[in-house]
Formats: sequence, structure tokens, C-alpha cells
Amino acid sequence: MYKLIELPYAQDALEPVISAQTLSFHHGKHLQTYVDNLNKLLPGSGMEDKTLEEIVATSSGAIFNNAGQILNHNMYFTQFASPAESDASLRILKQIEEQWGSLSAFQAEFEAKGVGLFGNGWVWLSAQSDGKLVITQETNAGNPVTKGLKPLLTFDVWEHAYYLDYQNRRAAHLSALWRIVNWKVIEERYK
Repeated sequence: MYKLIELPYAQDALEPVISAQTLSFHHGKHLQTYVDNLNKLLPGSGMEDKTLEEIVATSSGAIFNNAGQILNHNMYFTQFASPAESDASLRILKQIEEQWGSLSAFQAEFEAKGVGLFGNGWVWLSAQSDGKLVITQETNAGNPVTKGLKPLLTFDVWEHAYYLDYQNRRAAHLSALWRIVNWKVIEERYK
């Protein structure tokens, strides 16, 4: 049985980037629904003892959709902190600078991919097996693990993630999220 993850910060810790109201709905109600749905779908599926990553990599249909959304949201919610600081000595930031020339160039491309994703989904920074980084767009419940990649950082571009705070201004939402990214978490995922 899967459980709703506990947030590593207070409901209002990410304000003004993400309001307590948005966090309450997004985490407490929206993600809880995916957890409840997956727990109803798993009995008799043969996937009861698999990790979320294994379920996402090998399933389809409703099980994939709910497991994917849980995995995506778990990574999303645990990658933030307030105030978030970047540490230029982190290996992940050095790799970003090596590949994109600067953190700001990477952020611009990442945001453009998020804004350019038609409909709902996620924009991801992931690592290939050789450590090289890639930015991907994943629709709906998609996750880079289905492509053999190691997901590191994600921005949710479903409207429920930002509509209360930003209405239809997806670009403003994506730009603001950098202020709360906890690069130490991303570094741990990169190891």
C-alpha cells in the first residue's frame, strides 16, 4: 500500500512561489487521489511488491497513469526548499554549465520546453547512463524512466500546479520555481 508522502517543509514555506492554498490542494487532495486510486488498482495486478519506478517502467493504462503521477509528484514536492540556494560547487551545476554554457542558458531552455509542451505534463532534467544531462517533455503521467533515463528535476505543467497562483501564466510559474529548487536534492539524485 502506498501512502501520501509527507512534505519536508511547512505548507506556507514555499510562498510566494507556491501558495499554501495551492500546496494544500495539489499535495493534500490531488496527489492523495492518485495514491488512493493506485492502491485500489494494485491488488491482483502482479505489481503489488514493485517500486513506483518499476511500476512506471513496466505498466500501462490506469496503473501506469496513477503510479506515474505519484512518482512525478513525489519527486516534484521533495525537490523544493525555502529559501533555496544554489551551490556552484555541486557536480550537477558544473555539468549543467559544461553542457549549456551557463545555469541561466539551461534555465531558459528548460522553461521554453515547459511553456512549449502542449496540454498537460512535465518537463524534466534527467541523466543518461554516462552522466550526460538531457531535458525532456513528458505528457500526462510520463516519466523519463520509461526511456531508461534517471530523472533528476521536474516542473509540473499541469494547470492544477499553478492556476490558483498564476492563472494561465505558465511561463511566470516556471520562471518563479527556480527560487525554490533545492539543488542539494538534485545533486543527491544525480549521484
